[in-house]
Amino acid sequence: MRLHHIGIAVKDLETAMKFYGDVLKLKLLGVEEVPEEGVRIAMYDAGGVRVELLAGSRPDSPISKFIERRGEGIHHIAFHVEDVDGVCSTLSGLGLQLTYQQPKLVSGGSRKINFLNPKSTGGVLIEFLTEVGSSG
Repeated sequence: MRLHHIGIAVKDLETAMKFYGDVLKLKLLGVEEVPEEGVRIAMYDAGGVRVELLAGSRPDSPISKFIERRGEGIHHIAFHVEDVDGVCSTLSGLGLQLTYQQPKLVSGGSRKINFLNPKSTGGVLIEFLTEVGSSG
């Protein structure tokens, strides 16, 4: 398991991208729409750890609801794992609450993800992901 990225919820993706790219000079790795989660993301390299900017693409998305309740800011910490299914099975077996019963394929099938409920982690939403067809 290794730290993969820190997710930051933003209202306006383009404005946030100007700050992270133009001001902080982080390298943009890509921008994509993740319709399964109702989010647009921009991923930056921050010296080996990624920073993921997330903006809701519809009012009922988890990110839009998060911003409505809590405002912009850190949303989650993500860990890359080799076997997200196995990790989730182990965590579930320990009685911890996951967002999805089974890990979910997103980004056109390129990633498999699940989240550990913040009630199980001292208030931090933790994402586990496996990049399908790559080593991460």
